[in-house]
Amino acid sequence: MNQVNYQRELEQLLNGLEGQGAEEQFVPRLFLHSCCAPCSSYVLEYLCRFFNITVFYYNPNISSAEEYRKRVAEQKRLIDIYNKEGKGYQIRVIEGDYEPGRFLEEVRGLENCPEGGERCFRCYELRLRETAGRAAQGGYDYFCTTLSISPLKNARKLNEIGVALSEEYGVPWLPSDFKKRDGYKRSVALSAEYGLYRQNYCGCAFSMREEGRS
Repeated sequence: MNQVNYQRELEQLLNGLEGQGAEEQFVPRLFLHSCCAPCSSYVLEYLCRFFNITVFYYNPNISSAEEYRKRVAEQKRLIDIYNKEGKGYQIRVIEGDYEPGRFLEEVRGLENCPEGGERCFRCYELRLRETAGRAAQGGYDYFCTTLSISPLKNARKLNEIGVALSEEYGVPWLPSDFKKRDGYKRSVALSAEYGLYRQNYCGCAFSMREEGRS
């Protein structure tokens, strides 16, 4: 099976948008799911020149309410910095509901599944489904997620889920593999530059257990 180059697909799409924007003054609206400030740092820097972005912070997988509040505050702080610096079009942020019970119900029976397996795929779909639904309701031109910037996340699976939800909800999916072209490396540098709180686990109790933090 041929492997899809999602980064190349994204670059081709962005090249088309540049020409369209110059001729028609059209700036498409992107509804971007974000998992955290560090992962979004490069993605926002990269995309805010092409889109009017609304960041959707929806992460019911985070098991600790304290950890959740810390991450969402850092996400909002980073967006405020970017808007003040004028890196591109102004970025908005919407915080979704914090509903860890919904995540636990979604992954019931997969508690002992290895990290990166089916439990994670269910988590991807939960967050992306909520994103796609909100994007459809808001009439956005595209939806996407920052998750593919992580070397630990399965970009192929994320894009497959995104495409399927795009067909279901009628909102175009923005293909991505943000770790490519040194995207992950740039996110690490930006995290250091802005002093971002950077965690080493996704947030769920199961990833905490595998990191030996529980």
